Amino acid sequence: MTRVALIGAGKGGRALLELFHQDPTVSIVGVVDVDERAPGLVLARELGLPVSNDFRLLLRDHDFDLVIDVTGNPEVGREIRAFESDRGEVLGGVAARFIWEFIEAKKETEEVKDRYNLVLRELEAGSKVEFIIGNNPKMKELSLLISKVAPTPTTVLIRGESGTGKELVARAIHRRSALSRQPLVTLNCTALAPTLLESELFGYKRGAFTGAYADRIGLFEKANGGTMFLDEIGDMSLEIQAKLLRTLQTGEIRAVGDNLTRQVSVRIITATNRDLERAIQEGKFREDLYYRINTFSITLPPLRERLEDLPVLADYFLQRARAKVNKRVEAISPRALGLFRNYHWPGNLRELENIIERAVVLSSSSMIEPEDLPLHVQEDGMNFEADHGFMSAKAQAVEQFESRALSRYLIEARGNITRAAELANIPRRTFHRLIAKHKLSGNQFKPQ
Repeated sequence: MTRVALIGAGKGGRALLELFHQDPTVSIVGVVDVDERAPGLVLARELGLPVSNDFRLLLRDHDFDLVIDVTGNPEVGREIRAFESDRGEVLGGVAARFIWEFIEAKKETEEVKDRYNLVLRELEAGSKVEFIIGNNPKMKELSLLISKVAPTPTTVLIRGESGTGKELVARAIHRRSALSRQPLVTLNCTALAPTLLESELFGYKRGAFTGAYADRIGLFEKANGGTMFLDEIGDMSLEIQAKLLRTLQTGEIRAVGDNLTRQVSVRIITATNRDLERAIQEGKFREDLYYRINTFSITLPPLRERLEDLPVLADYFLQRARAKVNKRVEAISPRALGLFRNYHWPGNLRELENIIERAVVLSSSSMIEPEDLPLHVQEDGMNFEADHGFMSAKAQAVEQFESRALSRYLIEARGNITRAAELANIPRRTFHRLIAKHKLSGNQFKPQ
C-alpha cells in the first residue's frame, strides 16, 4: 500500500484525489490546502480523509511514501522538500502538473467519446429503422400530421399501444425537422428508478450522493439544441413530473446537488401507452404537465386496425430478419399470411417483427409456413374439435386463452418475467411454470 500526502486541493488536487481514491493500492494519509472551501478538501471530507490547512503538521505527524505538491508555489515546494528523507519521495512542479492535466484531458476525451457514441447510436437506429405508412387511411393521415408538425418547434405527444411504433414516429419527426442535424436523445422513463431518472435527465455535481466523484451532465444538456424523446412518460413519478414541468416552462435545468441553474433549448417529443386522462383523475399524472406536453397529439392505430398493411409490413420485417440471421427465406406463404390476418396482434409491430425473425430461424425451406409460427398464432382464434366433446373443447379453449394471455403480459412487460407476473397478478413461479408449459420465453418479447 502506497501512502500518499496531497498538498494543494484545488482543481488539480481534486483530480488527483478522484484518481487515487479509486485505486486500492493507494492510501491517502491527508489532504492540505489553505482554502477551507477548496474542492479537494470538500471531497476529502466527504470521503472521510484527514484534512489540514498546514502541510507541516501533516508531514510531521504522518508517515508517507509519496508527497505530491500541486500548489505551484516554489516556496512551498522548497519547504516540502526539506521533509524529504528516508521517509518518502516528493513529486511536484512540472511533473505534478502534467499528471493532473493528463487526468483532466482524459475526462474531456471521455465526454467527447460519450457524445460520439450517442450520435453513432442514433445513426445506426436511423439506418436500421424506417417508418412504414402503408395503405391504411389512418396511416396516411398520420403521415400528413408528421409532415405538418415536424418543421415546427411544437411539443408532440405520441399515443398508442405498446409496439405500435411510437419511437419510429418520433425519429421521423426529428429527421424532417430543422433540428435534424442536432442530436436526438431518447430515454425510456420506465427503465430507471425515480432517483436515477432525475440524475439521468438533469445530471449531478460531484459529491451529490455516494459514488458521485465527478460532475456529470444530464440528457437535457446532451440534447441542447436538438430533440429529446421521452418514451412512456405516463410511468414517470409525480416528483420527476414536477421537475420536468419546470424545465418545460422555463428552459432551466438544475443538476442534482447544484445550486445553480443552466438554460437549455430542447424540443420535446413524448410518448405513452397509458390513459393519461384516467391517470390524472387517479392522481398519478399532473394535469398541468399533461396540457404542456399535449400541444400536438398523434395517435397510432394498433396493427389489428390496419390489417391491409400486413403484407408490406411482413415483407419489410422478413427482409430485415433475413439479413440479420443470414438465411435465404424468400417469402411468406399465403396460408401463413392468412393466419396473420386472423390473429389479434396484442404486441403490434414489435410482435410481428419478433415472430417473423423467429420463423426465419425455424424455417426449413425458402418460405415461411404456418408450422414455423408460434402456436398461439397458429391456433387462429378459439378453434376446437367439436367431435371430441365438451370437456375436450373446454380444455382446448383454456390452453388457447393461457397462451394468448401469457403472450400479452410478456409483450406489455417487454419480456421482463417479473413485471409480466405482476401484471398477471400471479406468483412469479407460477408464471414461469405456465410459460414453460406453452414453450414461451421472455427473450421472444424483448425489443430488438
